[in-house]
Amino acid sequence: MNHELGRVVDAVMIDENDDYYFVQPARNGQTYRLKKEESPQVLHIGGSVRGFVYENEDHQLQMTCQNIPTIRVDHYDFGTVVGVRRNLGVFVDIGLPNKDIAVSLDDLPSLKTLWPQKGDRLMIALKADDHGRLWGQLATSDLFEVVAQKPQRSQMNNDVTATVTQVKINGTHVITDGYQLGFIHPSERDEEPHLGQVLHARVIGFSNHGGLNLSLKPRAYQAIDDDSQMILAMLNHSVDHRLALTDKSSSADIKAQLGISKGQFKRAVGHLMKARLVKQAAGELVLIPSSQAGEHHD
Repeated sequence: MNHELGRVVDAVMIDENDDYYFVQPARNGQTYRLKKEESPQVLHIGGSVRGFVYENEDHQLQMTCQNIPTIRVDHYDFGTVVGVRRNLGVFVDIGLPNKDIAVSLDDLPSLKTLWPQKGDRLMIALKADDHGRLWGQLATSDLFEVVAQKPQRSQMNNDVTATVTQVKINGTHVITDGYQLGFIHPSERDEEPHLGQVLHARVIGFSNHGGLNLSLKPRAYQAIDDDSQMILAMLNHSVDHRLALTDKSSSADIKAQLGISKGQFKRAVGHLMKARLVKQAAGELVLIPSSQAGEHHD
């Protein structure tokens, strides 16, 4: 087994041709080809060089000294999914020009609908099997806990970007771009995200384990329709945050002030009341202050 694959090693030049230097690490005598344009300096027999070693897509042992991957054996980082093969797994770009790394289907969700898709992100390290093949090794929950940052209470209701790290029956586990752990309960999403998917979520609370509770559902004002948005904007721009209209108003008055039908008005007001953004009082539509908007009214 070649224990140097997927690592940065020191080697000496033993031969060359027009295009390549051929170098050998001291430990096991394996010979790697190094493109001359990728060498940091001109090499002569016995000259030393340091680089990342791997097996390229043509099954040739190769060294690179440029753009050394941050993803290596025992070194985890995010890579981008560039391909999916249902009978094998997914392929991740780690920065090599002629090699993508496979993550085995054995390490992916049993439901293929939850597999990563092209363009998703996976945090992986490299591992070599007994045949000298490099595979991607998914980061575990323990590792994410080690690198996780503590959330701040000021993040409540903030938007965050997060990557799915685990898909479980109890919900979706993520890590934010700020390396904070997050959890999305099934009730806070309309469909189940897949592994590696990048999500835009909202902070709705804090867990007892030092993570964020997140929601993929829009805020109430984001979920309402165009008519509701128009009415809400008029209330916000009104001096006293009131409109002299209710669902009891005449169709003519509603049409004259808003340019919509009474049916449209009633539906829009219904949405706003359900979202606890407005109320009807004394023959007027009244904007509920934001500090009260989340309260329940009997």
